[in-house]
Amino acid sequence: MAKAEGAEQKALSAKDAAAAEQAWREAGRLWERAADREPDAKRRVAYAANADRARAHADGNEAGNEPGNEAGNDAEPADEGSGSAPTN
Repeated sequence: MAKAEGAEQKALSAKDAAAAEQAWREAGRLWERAADREPDAKRRVAYAANADRARAHADGNEAGNEPGNEAGNDAEPADEGSGSAPTN
């Protein structure tokens, strides 16, 4: 699972489309491998869905950050009232 997440991060930070496609395909392969080895049915289904999503990215069928990617969800919108926050 950690290797698959690492491959997704590599795909997100790739400099060109070919490198991103290759990294997404690798992520899909690693998610599929994790699904095959996972004894918990709920996680196995989630890993298989991640594999499908990664392959969709590689095929260019999905754009933007995917839901469920922790790194993609870290960014929060700017606070509109930030001028009133204390700066101590």
